[in-house]
Amino acid sequence: MKIQHQLLYSLQKRGFEVCRRIAERLGIRTKIVRTSFIYLTFVTLGFGFALYLFLAFWLKIKDLVYTKRTSVFDL
Repeated sequence: MKIQHQLLYSLQKRGFEVCRRIAERLGIRTKIVRTSFIYLTFVTLGFGFALYLFLAFWLKIKDLVYTKRTSVFDL
């Protein structure tokens, strides 16, 4: 049972990052974005999951390219 809780916690911490960032960008609740991905996955037989993975990859690349610097002297 403890392994299931650890797995669930790690999925919620790392896996839902894409939904949270999309929701912040659009200005809507995270729960709406998550349920939209779930419904899209069931309706289109996996396209929603593929879209989710693509967005996760894109956000990871964006984070690697665009790093926030705290000052001008952080080169």
